[in-house]
Amino acid sequence: MGATLKINGKTKITGIIGWPIEHTLSPAMHNAAYESLSLDYCYVPFLVSPDALEDAIKAIKALNILGINVTVPHKEKVMTYLDETDREAAFIGAVNTLVNSDGRLIGYNTDGRGFMQSLAENAIDPRDKDILIIGAGGAARALGYSLVQEAKSLSLFGRSKMRVHNLVHDLNRIKNRVSSCMDLSAVGRYHMIINATPLGLKKEDPLPLDTSSLKPGQIVYDLIYKRTRLLEHASERGCVTVSGLGMLLWQGVFAFELWTGRRPDVEVMRNALLQADR
Repeated sequence: MGATLKINGKTKITGIIGWPIEHTLSPAMHNAAYESLSLDYCYVPFLVSPDALEDAIKAIKALNILGINVTVPHKEKVMTYLDETDREAAFIGAVNTLVNSDGRLIGYNTDGRGFMQSLAENAIDPRDKDILIIGAGGAARALGYSLVQEAKSLSLFGRSKMRVHNLVHDLNRIKNRVSSCMDLSAVGRYHMIINATPLGLKKEDPLPLDTSSLKPGQIVYDLIYKRTRLLEHASERGCVTVSGLGMLLWQGVFAFELWTGRRPDVEVMRNALLQADR
């Protein structure tokens, strides 16, 4: 956030809610973008426990907060308290962006679009690829919604077989090219492998797959926006590796547009993220 930021009675407030929230890089990226466009906006992190979620959502209206991002663990439960949810977010069953439109809270999910834009800027075309997603939670649903419309085939692996089964069923209603992956012994057959689990956030976490099965040229994408052990091991195996930093950037770009109606300077946001992540 630049030194020129001045809060006044006209400043529009945006922010992010989560539990925990101290690690978030979003304030740096959004406040830099507001400043670059001379917008009288401010982005603030709010630590909201699960027990306080309903009160926090009511406060958005009471305090006339323009909009917020929603991160774990609130993305699914927050939908209960909204006035409207767009079609994509309703299918995904999770919301990452709220817009306060004249006292009505509307929920969106920009994660899938952010992911697809990050693929594009890395010159990765999913249309000719067999893709494996590890995980069957909200992030996997967001990615699956976008990827099923483009990928050659999509396979899902997760600890909860029921969640995998349900997600496969839902995605096949869009396009019938999705199947369950029963084990990870044949990861070498996929063009792209995506880690959509939290494994890798902590140094002591186990790897989400046996990296000795990876082959040179495979694409390994980890939604975690740090350089994880998975990416390090995959790089050593000759894989193309992509972290979640690009997805974080682009989902933020799309949220910014929903709140302001303006296109931000993407490179300003990217540089702010890179500086904050040091």
